[in-house]
Amino acid sequence: MKIRYSKNEDILIIELSNEKIDYAEETGPIIIHFSVNKKPVLLEILEASEFLSGVMKLTIKTKSHKHSEMII
Repeated sequence: MKIRYSKNEDILIIELSNEKIDYAEETGPIIIHFSVNKKPVLLEILEASEFLSGVMKLTIKTKSHKHSEMII
């Protein structure tokens, strides 16, 4: 697996395998590139800084919520 970030374009690229890309599908800020066998080969996360910031906020909120449930 290889991970690259383009600061100029704010895109996070995650290469999952070296297989040849056959097609891609876009879901929100994520583009998933697939092989001919429908196996994910590459992920592109557009507006990566905003996307990852949202993921971090959700993770912190979830951990905080689980912690407060344990205290009760």
